[in-house]
Amino acid sequence: MAGSIHTARLRCKAQVVLPKAVWQALYLKPGDTLAFAIDGTDVRVVRASSESYDLFGCFSEWACEADRKGYADL
Repeated sequence: MAGSIHTARLRCKAQVVLPKAVWQALYLKPGDTLAFAIDGTDVRVVRASSESYDLFGCFSEWACEADRKGYADL
């Protein structure tokens, strides 16, 4: 794993404050969304933009255009 490692403590209600170096590296600002990719006990945190984060990509049964239109406002 290249780069540096930063830590944060899990608080009550499962809240975590991201270290400054982390939110700066991801160019995060208030209101941005994070995505978590889980592989066993490894978790990768990435910035999720509304354009690139496709909820329907996980579910092939919702992959048709009619379903995309029907669920667009959820």
